[in-house]
Amino acid sequence: MTSNDDARTCRRLPGRRALVTGGSRGIGAAVARRLAAEGASVAINYHSNAQVAEALAAEISATGATAVAIQADIADPEAVGTLVDESAERLGGLEILISNAGIEHFGALREITPADFDRVFSVNLRGQLFAAQHAARHVGAGGSIVLMSSVSASTQIFDHTLYASSKAGVSAMVRNLAPELGRRGIRVNAVAPGGTATDMATEFAHRYRHPDMPELPPETAMNTMNALRRLARPEEIAAAVAFLASDDASYVTGSTLAVDGGYF
Repeated sequence: MTSNDDARTCRRLPGRRALVTGGSRGIGAAVARRLAAEGASVAINYHSNAQVAEALAAEISATGATAVAIQADIADPEAVGTLVDESAERLGGLEILISNAGIEHFGALREITPADFDRVFSVNLRGQLFAAQHAARHVGAGGSIVLMSSVSASTQIFDHTLYASSKAGVSAMVRNLAPELGRRGIRVNAVAPGGTATDMATEFAHRYRHPDMPELPPETAMNTMNALRRLARPEEIAAAVAFLASDDASYVTGSTLAVDGGYF
């Protein structure tokens, strides 16, 4: 048996069909690549950057896997339903949902507006709920739904209340969906990444610093906040997602897996 044969034998998701929301960049793009490398066909959801999403789909397709790019605004529940249905149609079915789309927010209590609340929760919590709801219409026994929480859901960060609350809701969601979906043989879990080397981290890393701490380069400040003293690579988060999506996690449901480098 050749080494290529060995690699194919080790793939954990052969023949599976997966939708990755927010899949065109950052963690989502790494997840799409990893699932395809594991043997899955992948629908890559994007909000506005069609060029980037189509390029990623072409990159994955060039490896011999199946990948399609589909536009949808995750903040719109009707659009989410259409996205899931189109993904299932174009892939020929659906066994996996990776609900990755999310937006960041920092703001002191006195600054938060109802519009801020609606914007953050419509994507980070409501969008994930309805993605799971619509995916559950297609996913059958043995399927997996993975939502995206955050280390912020279980720690204290200045001016991060709105975002952290939305992500804490995700962890509560998977705990309570687990027994309902478990009756149908569907597992549902979440991943809670820590600081990850993405464009979002570059933009917001300085906001994770305690205001009384001395000024440090943003990445240096982030690196002092976890045991491994570095940001995660998107591929490391994707590896955890692929584990939860696969049969290697066949007895894991209702859980939030922290992938945070030992955040403290």
